[in-house]
Amino acid sequence: MRKRAIVMTRRSLGFGALFTPAIARAQSAWPDRPVTLLVPWAPGGSNDVVARLLAPGLSEAFGRPFIIENRPGGGGSVGMGQVVRARPDGYTLLISSASNHVINPFVLPDQGYDVREALAPISMLVDVPNALVVHPSLNITDVPGLVALLKSTPGGMAFGSSGVGSTNHLAGELFRLKTGTELTHIPYRGGGPALADMLSGTIKIAFQNLPTVLPAHLEGRLRILGVCGDTRVGIRPEIPTVAEQGVTDYAVRSWTGLFAPAGTPADIRERIAAVTRSALTQDLVRTRLTALASESLWMNPADTDAFVRREYDRWGPVVRQAGVTAG
Repeated sequence: MRKRAIVMTRRSLGFGALFTPAIARAQSAWPDRPVTLLVPWAPGGSNDVVARLLAPGLSEAFGRPFIIENRPGGGGSVGMGQVVRARPDGYTLLISSASNHVINPFVLPDQGYDVREALAPISMLVDVPNALVVHPSLNITDVPGLVALLKSTPGGMAFGSSGVGSTNHLAGELFRLKTGTELTHIPYRGGGPALADMLSGTIKIAFQNLPTVLPAHLEGRLRILGVCGDTRVGIRPEIPTVAEQGVTDYAVRSWTGLFAPAGTPADIRERIAAVTRSALTQDLVRTRLTALASESLWMNPADTDAFVRREYDRWGPVVRQAGVTAG
């Protein structure tokens, strides 16, 4: 694996003096070598899908390979920490999500950095609905049926998610609180591994990003009981929301965005943001996103920063109410 220069800490007093000349040179020539798009989740999940849709457009526009590197672990914190420590020269970028970006700081408060300051915004990318899905062997067709099953099962049942502190995890915890049922959380290292165990029947209930489970639902291998947003998804209007099936005031959505280490030159970030906007409007990408029940959420760097800060303030109270901890 390619070695990377590591910044000792973002608080280092010598950081600016040490790297400013190098960054200035990199800024004028950027990019003159491959760029890493780091996905802090295992292959197969929705964030990985978005990265693989975006990479070809970036590679074509800048004339250099944009290489996807999956680095799962810690609910996305392992990969995110790697980007935080990377040299801020535009060659290491982060495909981030609500889970690891604005929920993990409350679940894992000792990460050693403030994500709002340690990562520089580039652009928002995609809005991703979440879904409640069950294995067909449960013979459940709607949310009231699942609630009845859970209440009649001593000790309740287990549910899977893409990791501790993910929006999928919180979707399950809020469902438990809202319905008065018992659910035990089984965390995975991303949507892909959780999907594999759902398909095998190892776990029979999961809260997942809709793009991850929709193909299996359409094939009849899994059954989506409801979407976790506050409205139905346009491409699959036949799937009701969880809220309209009796779980009031229930809405959990996810998103994907693009970020860089703090200190990455603004003009590089602006250039990347402009290209991501064009890439997201390409017919092939739009068709693929639509098929996955997702939609573009593009924002420029300044608006992305404001959006992230609002999301950070929103999720803190939710995490505390649900009692989500790393343990």
